[in-house]
Amino acid sequence: MKTQSVLIAAWLAAASITAASAEQPATVGPNGEAPTPAASLTLTEAEIDKVKAGNHTAALVWHELYDWSNAVARGAKDEFARLGIEVIAETDAGFDPARQKADVETVMARKPSIIVSLPIDPPTAKTVYGIARDAGVQLVFIDNAVDGLKHGEDYTTVVSADLFQIGNKAAVALAEAMGGSGTVGYMFHDADFPVTNQRDGAFKWTIENEYPDIDIVIESGMTDPANAEDIASAMLARNPDLDGIYTPWAEPALGVLSVLRQQGNDRTRVVTIDLNEPAALDMIKGGNVAAIVADEAYNIGVTAARAAAAGLLDRPVDPFLVVDALAVKKDNVAEGWKHSLQIDPPKSVVEAASN
Repeated sequence: MKTQSVLIAAWLAAASITAASAEQPATVGPNGEAPTPAASLTLTEAEIDKVKAGNHTAALVWHELYDWSNAVARGAKDEFARLGIEVIAETDAGFDPARQKADVETVMARKPSIIVSLPIDPPTAKTVYGIARDAGVQLVFIDNAVDGLKHGEDYTTVVSADLFQIGNKAAVALAEAMGGSGTVGYMFHDADFPVTNQRDGAFKWTIENEYPDIDIVIESGMTDPANAEDIASAMLARNPDLDGIYTPWAEPALGVLSVLRQQGNDRTRVVTIDLNEPAALDMIKGGNVAAIVADEAYNIGVTAARAAAAGLLDRPVDPFLVVDALAVKKDNVAEGWKHSLQIDPPKSVVEAASN
């Protein structure tokens, strides 16, 4: 747990709030690294030609595949195609660490030059990815690094989003929907997972430090999205007049929406993270969802592929590359889908937005 401990210490130091100081926290990487804008990583035409001449291959080893990770995968595939790198394997671990280990072992039989992956369980994953590292594979991680592996020696970089920006935009969107005052229920991801921990912390910091007329009156940890309905019910039982609820990503937000509908509650506003069709439809139709904050998922994939190519060229790459985020609301849904996922919104969303 050493890497996680370093991260937590860095985040807590950045987010520490006292009566004397309420310094704004900053996004940090898995080992406390400062973020570097993903757009700063570029390749020259000569470098691209050299990569193309290498007949390299890549494997994509995912934690699980859904709207967000599919967009990351498409970005990586498109950039690999531009660079002349063949994607020879793509796996979906269903968020099961043991299955991800088996996936790495399986793709290694194909002898890829590159593996792009989001490690499910960083504290235990060294033996999983160490096999690839020992074989000279360029490793690029999404969101999480692996405990015991060193940047620049064992892996090329970690690509993620500006996590403070995401939580901050969620707080601003909810505050605006509430008219700048009221009470909030804060549902946070109660697990040792740096990405969600930082996003959640940024939301809370922003509300507590920038909106004096908004009070977080109840905080509830969530480990399993399947329990979101029970958590929301308990929140509302204790605070039936909540003006807003924050949820750490879209799946638990749907559980909150279910409870609000069952109670006939059409006034409590909800904000969440990552684009989701049902949540977007609720927002467009004037339901409880006030906004959905989405990062540039497609560009995460593009950056990961580009970083891997730079690694093949023995170019140094900064340890933590980040993309931006956008608050998606009723009036910019189409822009949000294209900005984040680089695809058109689902047909149901387009039709609802046009009515």
